[in-house]
Amino acid sequence: MGWTEAADLIVKGMEGAINAKTVTYDFERLMEGAKLLKCSEFGDAII
Repeated sequence: MGWTEAADLIVKGMEGAINAKTVTYDFERLMEGAKLLKCSEFGDAII
């Protein structure tokens, strides 16, 4: 797997976590109805 493919997977994972409103504090405070996660939990959500 090259860097481009890895980057695409990370972006896809972040989009999924943000769309599911499972985010860290910096996003949670700006999103109504979001679930606050620790950074390690957000990392798990991305994967």
